Amino acid sequence: MRTGSLNIVGAQVWDGEAFVDRAVHISEGRVAAGPAEGAETLDARGRWLVPGLIDAHFHAYATSMDGMENERGPLSFTAINGTRRLDRALHRGFTTVRDVAGGDIGLARAIDADLFAAPRYHFTGPALSQTGGHGDPRAPHIDVCFSHGHMCEVVDGVENLRLAVRDRLRTGAHAIKIMTSGGVFSLADPLPIPQYSPEEVRVVAEEAKRRGSYVAAHAYSSEAVRHSIENGVRSIEHGNLIDSATAVRMAELDAFLVPTLAAYDAMDRRGAGIGLNAISLAKNAEVLSRGQEAVRIALAAGVRVGFGTDLMGDLEDDQLRGVRLQVEASGAAATLRSMTETNAELIGDPALGHLGSGAYGDALLLSADPIAEPAALWEEDARVAIVQGGRVVA
Repeated sequence: MRTGSLNIVGAQVWDGEAFVDRAVHISEGRVAAGPAEGAETLDARGRWLVPGLIDAHFHAYATSMDGMENERGPLSFTAINGTRRLDRALHRGFTTVRDVAGGDIGLARAIDADLFAAPRYHFTGPALSQTGGHGDPRAPHIDVCFSHGHMCEVVDGVENLRLAVRDRLRTGAHAIKIMTSGGVFSLADPLPIPQYSPEEVRVVAEEAKRRGSYVAAHAYSSEAVRHSIENGVRSIEHGNLIDSATAVRMAELDAFLVPTLAAYDAMDRRGAGIGLNAISLAKNAEVLSRGQEAVRIALAAGVRVGFGTDLMGDLEDDQLRGVRLQVEASGAAATLRSMTETNAELIGDPALGHLGSGAYGDALLLSADPIAEPAALWEEDARVAIVQGGRVVA
């Protein structure tokens, strides 16, 4: 990824708690203590500067609203389409994404080689699913073989899972994604029931931890969330149906929650019109109303709450609507922290999510104070400039 040097002067700069009047100096891609010699200057007087946003539940390879098409369509088309999805995310102000279920070393290498504009990219590779689990795209009446695709792989049994985790980490995966409850997009699994045995979840977590990585689990119900975190999972994706006692246990075990409010809202409003099947539409109705309440329950219990979107197919352009929905649930300041410092803690990179010395030179310059006027966080017209690695990219 190319880097640059830039002096941003005159802005009100977010420090994690409030805005302060200071300059931000970026030297060869990193925030520096003093002005970068020979760098360009960005006059940001009357503007508000926040760290580049992080979407911790992104899917570059989710090209379709049809699960089998996502999994078995031509990888060349999927990857090229993914470059466009990543480019558009960057131009909305998301300078980093975590791709949980999909992506691969080839896409990551293309980003590193500057073959296209993209956020910083952390991928898990295909998510792990049990037979008939959330990552198995077959409808009950379909008698075809399916073992793996671009976003999910069906793997059963402790030793098979151990090998699958090791192979993902061998090929550059940032973390491991596992399906531990039913889901909206899958066709043959009830939403709340936990998936995988405790032994299977545990071996995935143990192998990931041994390599300094962690596990993110798709889980909705309190039962599925407890099944996950008690067996070593660090990041709960979605979590719409959690109760207060489960949230307290998440906090005790230092587990993160990554809500994906945009997905349910988008599927409810637009899913039928772009071909989402009736089974998924019915499942979506079950979790739609509970997502924002889950965010409030988790924050009240002291859970670190991140931010994600989980948008499939043509729904990707609702990414910023997810920001609005989370602001409605938790307020502007908490949502801004979720999209910056909390997601950075989850990813585990101390150079992400802030604009202090040594941080990546990733920033979003806004036309209004997003705490006083929260719409600045989700309205594209409020984006004055997007900076990545010390370079103005939009």
